[in-house]
Amino acid sequence: MIKKLSVIVVIGASALALPYMLSRYSMHVIDVGLIFCLLAIGLYLSLGVAGQFDLAQIALFGVGAYTSAILTTHLGLGYWIAAVVGIAVAVLVSLLVGIPALRVQSHYLAIVTLGLSLAFVSLVYNLPFAGQAAGISGLPAPVFFGIDMRDDYLIYFLELAVLIIGIAFAAFIVHTRLGRRLRAMRDDSLAAAAMGAEVPLLRMTAFAFGGLYGGLAGVLYSGLIRFVAPESFNLANMFFLLAMVVIGGRHSLPGVVVGALALTLMREALADFSTYAMLAYGAVVVLIVVFAPTGLAGIPTRLVALWRRGHHQVSAKSVSPYVARSTSADVAPGPESPLALEIENIVMSFKGLKALAGISTSVRKGEIRGIVGPNGSGKTTLFNVLSGIHAPTSGTVKTFGRVSTASTAYGLSHTGIARTFQNLRLFQKLTIRENILVGLDRSRLSWAWRYILHPIGVLRSERDLRNNADEILERYGLSEFANSAPGELSYGAQRRVEIARAMATSPKLLLLDEPAAGLNGDEVNQLKAIVQDIRAGGVTVLIIEHHMGLIMSMCDRVTVLATGSIIADGLPSEVVRVPAVIEAYLGDDAELDKDILEATVTEEEKA
Repeated sequence: MIKKLSVIVVIGASALALPYMLSRYSMHVIDVGLIFCLLAIGLYLSLGVAGQFDLAQIALFGVGAYTSAILTTHLGLGYWIAAVVGIAVAVLVSLLVGIPALRVQSHYLAIVTLGLSLAFVSLVYNLPFAGQAAGISGLPAPVFFGIDMRDDYLIYFLELAVLIIGIAFAAFIVHTRLGRRLRAMRDDSLAAAAMGAEVPLLRMTAFAFGGLYGGLAGVLYSGLIRFVAPESFNLANMFFLLAMVVIGGRHSLPGVVVGALALTLMREALADFSTYAMLAYGAVVVLIVVFAPTGLAGIPTRLVALWRRGHHQVSAKSVSPYVARSTSADVAPGPESPLALEIENIVMSFKGLKALAGISTSVRKGEIRGIVGPNGSGKTTLFNVLSGIHAPTSGTVKTFGRVSTASTAYGLSHTGIARTFQNLRLFQKLTIRENILVGLDRSRLSWAWRYILHPIGVLRSERDLRNNADEILERYGLSEFANSAPGELSYGAQRRVEIARAMATSPKLLLLDEPAAGLNGDEVNQLKAIVQDIRAGGVTVLIIEHHMGLIMSMCDRVTVLATGSIIADGLPSEVVRVPAVIEAYLGDDAELDKDILEATVTEEEKA
């Protein structure tokens, strides 16, 4: 901590002393560099943190600059009023730009936003009140408490103050619940939605942050240069900005700031070789993407990882055995127990292919229900319908008496439905503790107003969330690995993390999709203890599994699917004897597997 404070003090003192060591022209270059730092932070939040391929950032920069210029020259407004309006307009335009993100992602989104950036340049070229190709000149400089800041040395301090606030606000966002959800969405939007993250609104929020920083940079640029023209917001500058973020490290806030300053200075040094400079930027970006995808900021971490791999045998970490908390008898719910889930004639078709062909069943509160069937029978599709990932073609789903057929995944999460996935869907760039924190966060995006009006409340809630996360980590034997990445743990340990993350949402209904896949015998026994503990806490559990010994010994009832239909539904000892089940799933042999027979005998003894 002392080292970090020392570094901050040294950097701050150097920044304050900088104007006394540079010529006027050099000072002007630094002023431009600070503006590009703000732009880079905006792109870092939308691209690096939220994973939205936004190539319209330079256009938002232009919207802020042109709005401020038009209001001051044509309407005679003061600089600060025009600046506030300019930033607001940039945020509004960024939300409009972000609308395609609700339908397309990845390179498709990049193409769409790039086209919108081109459209902006074409627009200002043809608008008479925007000055067309000639631009707008004679813009006023900012006046701060009577001080005219048209001097490059004076405006530097204004830009520096804004940049420091901008860095602090971005760091505040990234390291608290909103930024954590944005990063979760970036890593796996499907899993994030299942944890309650309102993905569509989060995508729009990411674009809004881009507009905020872009507009802020634009109004400062108009006050510094006091002239705006279309060529300042062209594609060359967009790719230059992208190079700053990629080379510096799109996942690192210090990386993008340093990258923006370094490339601004480099561009000035290579001003006489502009054509070759652009080729050099492009080549460096390609090399960084291929050999150092985390940018220059990520190289030290990669080198340390390579050194460890070369000098130490790297092995996956395993967690200690799970200690069950419940000591009460594991009693199945009776026929008088209320229904937790009602499924009525659910049909799910994909372009004519019926994955589910009229599924109807019900699950009582506190029940452990097994869902089995051969591959392709529709088990995971059923879970996707129940958890809101897919809306069924027809039919009705009720959870705890309420119709939930058309609800979204994040909406169902907030009503008490949690799930794990057949293939692990942990947030790989988040630590184990952060994965748990994503599940614990039950707030809606409307809560975000506190970031502006009540930041102390955000910090307090963050402290409470972390305390709760530590309790969950302790409960599931994961405390030792709280700061590890999921990939550092063994496969079985990662399965436990996924269950712990789902339980962090405080569900009433838990859907487990093949949780025993890839586990050894001891880990399967641990899983059984975990599931029984979960049921003892009042949670209803649906479990898809191919491990028949586990299903038969643990579940109260079993539902068997084949080709999208239910072929058996009842007690384990009954279901395992149904001829259709034996033929479709257990095999044609008259003699069943040893573990199935043993489980069946156990069930009959209980009866």
